[in-house]
Amino acid sequence: MISHALTIVINELDAHLAAAYGANGGTQAQLANVGEILTGQDSKLREMLNLSLVNIKEEKALKNLPNYTRNDIKLTAVYENQPIYLNFQILLSATHSSYGNGLLMLSRAIRFFQFHNVFTQDTVAPVSISNKAPVNALDRLVEFKLVFDLYSPSMEEVNHLWGTLGGKQYPFAVYMMRMLDFKFSTIQSESTLINEIVSDFYQQPLVASR
Repeated sequence: MISHALTIVINELDAHLAAAYGANGGTQAQLANVGEILTGQDSKLREMLNLSLVNIKEEKALKNLPNYTRNDIKLTAVYENQPIYLNFQILLSATHSSYGNGLLMLSRAIRFFQFHNVFTQDTVAPVSISNKAPVNALDRLVEFKLVFDLYSPSMEEVNHLWGTLGGKQYPFAVYMMRMLDFKFSTIQSESTLINEIVSDFYQQPLVASR
């Protein structure tokens, strides 16, 4: 699901760059571990915008939701574990060999997320959902809402981040992608609803023993 979510966003970003600035020889954005890009031998992979997952945080505000849903048509209650709502810190880096070109491409990407920061199944092109989608249907997103917010790390966080990735810093921005819900559709139990409460109680008189 994480892979499909980021793939959809990359497809949208790539289509925007091609339409607004020209194809410039093909794909301009990719899903990649930037740490491996910097240590790899393929120079073509460097001339790209890279989206890399660098951290995952649980959305605590939605943790204490009820574990059942009510079906008023069938008059049943379905019990299942609630989804896990997650936020993701996404590193957007421009590892181009030309520093100026890297800044140029990073600026274009930031402008893209400025006007298109919410992605749903209704606001993205169908080809963005199907292109490079996971083979297994369980790994694909059907209904989704991905919100991208610019995150401003401190200098200490920046130092730790790039130190972990190899120590060489490139033009970059960090976005918080929220909120992706993780849920495996399986029902744990199902029971009928209480639809009548009897409150007319009375005590049967005692029968004297003989």
